[in-house]
Amino acid sequence: MHLLTRAGFAPALELTARPRLPAIMLSDAALGLVRDVFDRPELFRSAHRITRRVVQWGTGAEPVAFEHAAAVVSEPELLEQLEQRTATPRDAGVDTSFTIFAARPLPDGPVEHSFGSRTAFAAPVRLRDVRDSACCWIESLDEGWLFLIPNSAECGWLLSVGCPPGAIQDRSRLIGGRIASVGEPAGEFSSSPRIMSPLSGPGWLACGTAGMAFDPICGDGTAHAVREAILASAVVRAISAGGDESGLRRHYEARLVAGFQRHLMVSMDFYQSGNGGPWWDRELGFLRQGLEWCAGMAHGYGPFHYRLSGFELQSIDKNPA
Repeated sequence: MHLLTRAGFAPALELTARPRLPAIMLSDAALGLVRDVFDRPELFRSAHRITRRVVQWGTGAEPVAFEHAAAVVSEPELLEQLEQRTATPRDAGVDTSFTIFAARPLPDGPVEHSFGSRTAFAAPVRLRDVRDSACCWIESLDEGWLFLIPNSAECGWLLSVGCPPGAIQDRSRLIGGRIASVGEPAGEFSSSPRIMSPLSGPGWLACGTAGMAFDPICGDGTAHAVREAILASAVVRAISAGGDESGLRRHYEARLVAGFQRHLMVSMDFYQSGNGGPWWDRELGFLRQGLEWCAGMAHGYGPFHYRLSGFELQSIDKNPA
C-alpha cells in the first residue's frame, strides 16, 4: 500500500479479518529494512529489546548463549505503526485495475502445498526472573521445539511447536524453569511452511500470507514479506508502464518460489540437528518433498529476465549490442 502510493498510484484497501500474531521478534536487519522502506528511522525505537539468545538444540545438547540484536512487537502494533503515515500519491488518477491479495481468499484456481504436519501454540507467560527479559530462549524436545520471547520485564510469549503447553514442564530442560506461569493459549495454528500455486493470475498477485507462510523456526518471515511487497509493487509499476504482464508475473512467481526454496533449505538444517526420532524424521520428510517441488517449479520457470533496482524492475538484456 505504502510503496504503491509513493509510486503515484491511488490503491483502494479492502480489510479482511484474520488472527494476529501476539509477538514478532524483528532482527535489527529486518528493522533496518522496514525503516528504509517507510523512511522512518525512529520506528520501534522504544520496543522491548532482545540482546541475547540461548539455544539448547539437539539430543543431549547443553545451552549455548549468543549475542543477539532484535526488538519484540505485536502484529497489531506493527500494523498500527506502519499505517500511521502514508505517502501522498503524485497521480491519484492512475488505475491499473490490478489486485494484490495480502490475505485470503484468493481467486479460484490456486492450490495450497503444505510441507509438514506440525502445529503450534502461542501462550502468554510470566517470567520467573526479570533478568531473563532481555534474552530469547530456544529448545528442541523429543517431539517438537519451544521458543520463549519476552516482551517486557516480567512477561513474554511461549511458542510451542509439536508439544502442548501443558506438557512443557515435564519435557523441557531449559525453558520450563524460566517460566513462573503459563496462561491459556491464544490459539493453535499450522507452523509448517506452505505456498500457493499459482501465485498470480491475469490482473492479480498473491503477497505475504496470502501466498506463502514460513516455519517460525527461521525468524525470517517478516523481512521476507517486506521484500515480497517491494517486488509486488515493482511488478505492478512495470505492468502499468506497458510491460509484458505474463512475463512479469512469471518473474514474480519464480522469485517467490526461489525464496521459499531457500527457507526450506535453512529449515532442513534445524530439523536435521534438532533431536532425531519419529517426529523429527517425519517433518524432515515433508521438507524434502518441498525441496523437490520447488526444484520442479524452478525448472519450469527458467532463467530470470528482470532484476530489481531499488524499487523498480529492469529487463535483463541477454544480447547486449
